[in-house]
Amino acid sequence: MMIKLKYFCLALLFSAVTLAQTPGRESLLQQANRHFDTQAYAKAVALYQEILSQNLLPIPQRQQVLLNLASSYFNLGDNVKSEEFYKTILSEGSLSELPASHYLNFAKALANNGKMQESEKYYDLYQSHKLAETQKNQGVENYTKKRITYRLDYLAINTSNAEFSPMYYKDGLVFVSGKAAGAVSSESTEKGYLDLFFVNKESEIRALTTLNADGTEAEIKEARQLPAPTQPRKLGSDSYTKSTSNDSPTVGSYSGYGLNDESTGGQKSATKSGKAVPFSKELNTRFHEGPVTFSTDGSQIIFTRNNFNEGQKGVSDDNNIKLKLYSARWGNGDWTNVQELPFNSNDYSTAHPSLSKDGSLLYFVSDMPKGMGGKDIYVSRYDNGQWSTPINLGKELNTKQDEVFPFVDARGNLYFSTAGRKGGYGGLDLYYAVLSKDGTKVIEVIHLDAPINSKADDFGLITDAARTTGYFSSNRREGDDDIYRFTRESSLYECRELLVRVFDNQTQQPLDSATITIKSKSESPEADKPLQTDANGWAHLCLASNNDFIFNISKNGYLDNTIGFSTRYLTDDKPTRLELGMETFTPSNIISTATTETASKKIPIGDEVSDLKHSRVRGIVRTETDRQPIEGVLVKLRNECDKKIYESITGPDGRYDFEIAEGCDYTLIYSKDTYGTNTVKINRVPKKAEPKVLSKDIGLLKKGDIVKLDNIYYDQGKDGIRPDAARELEKVVATMKRYPSLQAEILSHTDSRGDANFNLVLSQKRAQAVVDYMVSKGVSRNRLKPTGMGESTPVNGCVDGVICTEAEYQRNRRTEFKVLEIR
Repeated sequence: MMIKLKYFCLALLFSAVTLAQTPGRESLLQQANRHFDTQAYAKAVALYQEILSQNLLPIPQRQQVLLNLASSYFNLGDNVKSEEFYKTILSEGSLSELPASHYLNFAKALANNGKMQESEKYYDLYQSHKLAETQKNQGVENYTKKRITYRLDYLAINTSNAEFSPMYYKDGLVFVSGKAAGAVSSESTEKGYLDLFFVNKESEIRALTTLNADGTEAEIKEARQLPAPTQPRKLGSDSYTKSTSNDSPTVGSYSGYGLNDESTGGQKSATKSGKAVPFSKELNTRFHEGPVTFSTDGSQIIFTRNNFNEGQKGVSDDNNIKLKLYSARWGNGDWTNVQELPFNSNDYSTAHPSLSKDGSLLYFVSDMPKGMGGKDIYVSRYDNGQWSTPINLGKELNTKQDEVFPFVDARGNLYFSTAGRKGGYGGLDLYYAVLSKDGTKVIEVIHLDAPINSKADDFGLITDAARTTGYFSSNRREGDDDIYRFTRESSLYECRELLVRVFDNQTQQPLDSATITIKSKSESPEADKPLQTDANGWAHLCLASNNDFIFNISKNGYLDNTIGFSTRYLTDDKPTRLELGMETFTPSNIISTATTETASKKIPIGDEVSDLKHSRVRGIVRTETDRQPIEGVLVKLRNECDKKIYESITGPDGRYDFEIAEGCDYTLIYSKDTYGTNTVKINRVPKKAEPKVLSKDIGLLKKGDIVKLDNIYYDQGKDGIRPDAARELEKVVATMKRYPSLQAEILSHTDSRGDANFNLVLSQKRAQAVVDYMVSKGVSRNRLKPTGMGESTPVNGCVDGVICTEAEYQRNRRTEFKVLEIR
């Protein structure tokens, strides 16, 4: 019994090795991993699914394949499939815990599938694992991440009063100012009043000093102004169009508002530059106003004010004046029709509004009952002309302390401030939350780095979708609330850590001193700079963001290996691991090899079968266009009885040869880079039949091939499909079904008789008729592109002015089949 078990295990190991290793050629698993590592997730999914269907992987490799599948589906946006595979991994019990990044992906997938309770569980696991990994990797911080750097400008609009909570409006900036320094909630009216002010041109806001990324502050000799943005901010009007003679710059004064005299502390710097003026006579009252938010077109404002409207003030049961949210519309030169929002109350505050880009969601702060404690952030949806009952964003975001000053950017990220989270620098710190697609669930909360955050209070941030530039409030300077402008001076993901492991494909042992040469499509520090693996086969790289790379790995005694990697479209800053196998250089690397159990046996030549003990299948792989042999095609033979797979690589003659067992069906799979994968079924040879040789020659298509379709001709001046053409098109339909990934262009040609423009239109109709016929036979229309060529490309000399026979003219009335995409 033990002997049988031993041989069973050896057989299983042999099958797994066949999957994982193929001399001189990537195995299916290596191809799948390469596609996964280069973010070609759709291709990776197809290969991983094929690998799993063979059911031959040992448990550790199966675990990794399932993890990669779950991650691939997540990156493709298929949250249902991603959840399914993560649950498969956990249900099998072969993996006691997931890597931290997979807990996060699983939590996000569950959240997007509406399963918030489960999502919360796995997000908590992610947080605990992330903390453990951070503590473990503290010794390698020097190469794992470069800090995102910002330059901060202290602005001339700041005064000895409080200036905070800026908001974009048209070409300028609206902000809150008044005597109530530090008044982040300001429900009472004893400290003075907060009003709304407006700088007409954001580009004219001057910077007085700069706070550098290293914390040093420098005075600006020539006050810096904000350069015109490279992209418009779609809010009311653009901020990049040059002024014209029709523009009427608003020159305002603080006269009449009690902010221009010495008793208020004055607005000296603001009046000298930046032209800050009271925002609205209708909105500014003797109570607090602000912060505010605007609709994208600038026609609606939602603002914070004390419980005061139409000359009446309201008080709560404990005799306090709470904050409320109001809306107004622009009309007749000012804001009109001021109305309370329906979820206001005399007994609790609603404040700090922020509208989503499409105006359908309103985020705000409230201390209404049944919250998490203190002030929480809520969201309400505008539907059928009404604001819905607010939803608390939950403990994924809200804590027992205050969460205040929400702002949602164009991408849907929610910025806010709180002192209630661990890991902050002190006081209110700025964070942003990644939200679910519907904007009502929190998936992840991320702390912003210094110098945006400091030991003081930092709040009220606004920015673009890429956090290129923006504004925020802070009391870091002399304890006063001031507005700062920030400019990001590095990439959001400046350094993408890549851990490369190079190993021997046969022994699986790491390869020391393998040379890695990197080529990038754009200039970067690592371009053309070779490096070598260490004693454990590792090389640590820091790659520039938004770039494509080609790695060439070389080592004496091994075949070179080349692989691509891209840092484009990455949404995180987590390390990526890439494993590269290398083949030893032997004669078998450069001639046709067969990894069947009988590869070492002499293969009969020709059709001689007298010495055969079992049947064989052999053939030649050729190009579909000129029927030339193709070298380097990976031919796989799958035994449908036991699911074992054998592989062979064609030589210069395009030949392959396998021994097959009688009584079993087989499947032949042919694949080569840039060519389409072809599959052929082999019906079983009866068990008691004499051994025979089955001939299976095959043609492969590649991208760019143009195949002339025999007998696809047309009657002169007509576009109908003739019966003889229909028979030929059935073959094309079969080809389209054999290559599910094939996308083709149908090229139709006419002869030279008649008007050229008429012929061009006629050829387009003929191409369309072919497409319509193929669609009627079950081929998807989006895989076919009809193109009329007219009389532009004859195959003979029958051009205008040349008299030809009808047979010669008909040769030009043809249809061709061009491969646009195939894999």
